[in-house]
Amino acid sequence: QVQVVESGGGVVQPGESLRLSCEASGRIGSNIDMGWFRLAPGQEREFVAAIRWSGGHTYYSDSVKGRFIISRENAKTTVFLQMNSLKPEDTAVYYCSASRMRNALSALRSPSSYSYWGQGTQVTVSS
Repeated sequence: QVQVVESGGGVVQPGESLRLSCEASGRIGSNIDMGWFRLAPGQEREFVAAIRWSGGHTYYSDSVKGRFIISRENAKTTVFLQMNSLKPEDTAVYYCSASRMRNALSALRSPSSYSYWGQGTQVTVSS
């Protein structure tokens, strides 16, 4: 059994920063990917960022590239999403996810490539 738990959401003003955390625990392997997705009202779940646990390579959606940074803490299978220069359009529920195994590069951005999901954390950017 694998558990994924996010934390760190909140309400901020445009231009401010927020840091999300996510810890995966249980029977989780070492050659996996972990990703962040977000879901805004009336929209489909959108890929935000991903990191390969082996090697630490990172990937971002065009909408957050240059503003968000995904990183990891190896000892606890924990990933972080540092969100800078936040915009109102970043408002969404953010979900952390973990795969069972390393995905093909082309599959990293697809929610179906991840088997384990957290409960989500709300991020609201509003003046």
